Amino acid sequence: MRGVLTGFVIIASVIVVGYLLGRRGALGENGREVLTRLAFQVATPALLFVTVSEADLSALFSPQLLVAALTFVTVSGVFVVVALIRRWGVGQTVVGALSSGYVNAANLGIPVAVYVLDDISLVAPVLLFQQLVISPVVLTVLDLTTRPADARDGTLRRLTTPFRNPIVLGSLAGVAVAASGWRPPTALMEPAVLLGNMAVPAVLLAFGISLYGSEIPGRGADRAQVLLAVALKSVAAPALAWLLALAFGLDRDAQLVVVVTVALPTAQNVFTYASHYGVGLRLARESVLLSTALAVPVLTLIAALLG
Repeated sequence: MRGVLTGFVIIASVIVVGYLLGRRGALGENGREVLTRLAFQVATPALLFVTVSEADLSALFSPQLLVAALTFVTVSGVFVVVALIRRWGVGQTVVGALSSGYVNAANLGIPVAVYVLDDISLVAPVLLFQQLVISPVVLTVLDLTTRPADARDGTLRRLTTPFRNPIVLGSLAGVAVAASGWRPPTALMEPAVLLGNMAVPAVLLAFGISLYGSEIPGRGADRAQVLLAVALKSVAAPALAWLLALAFGLDRDAQLVVVVTVALPTAQNVFTYASHYGVGLRLARESVLLSTALAVPVLTLIAALLG
């Protein structure tokens, strides 16, 4: 479990730096917003372009990915059903559904894949699925429901919303490069690499800043939403993934891969999306925080049972 602990220490250290920056007010009143916009508009699209352009797109088609995708749809669907019954609103529902199933496949998934699963390529299918399928759909819904329609916006412009989102564009550009087999020269890729390297620290710093002055997780007005999302993410999702892996006849090694991947905590991307669109910010922040804290015992238990 050295990889799990290493990943958590790295993430926690940067978040603490962000918290201290927020406490001192070192970046001013709008520091978190600027970092979030930087990550959303520039750094994350660049990171996705580099990551996806170098990926093997055939990795999208595997039994493990099918299990992970079905798990995401199921647990997110449960949150949506409860949200509809409780009338939590579109923004909160989307953020809560993401918090219930969108895994931290990059920041924690990579070290876990290296040290626990012994193969970094094992998290690639889920990473690609989230960026190429889930993110475009979610960002389109948020674009269409959280921003008032400009009088000048026609139907065509509204329908092309996904193709004007920087994160979606970065992913699609990466797909185009990967599918073509073309390898851009270093002079073209290095700027993207440099910009992409800002994504993770910018998001983590913004997350840390947001923690300063916030209440203890799970005690606010959206307590029910947070607890439901965390329960689905940390308990229901791994259990369902294991049952589905058994149903699909996956061997023990494949079961370990998919259950560990699904059990990863809620990704910081959810916080970035919530911050950018101004919806479900507290829900996203507390879901990330609590699911990350729970991931250590959950992943340890999974490794002991299936490893």
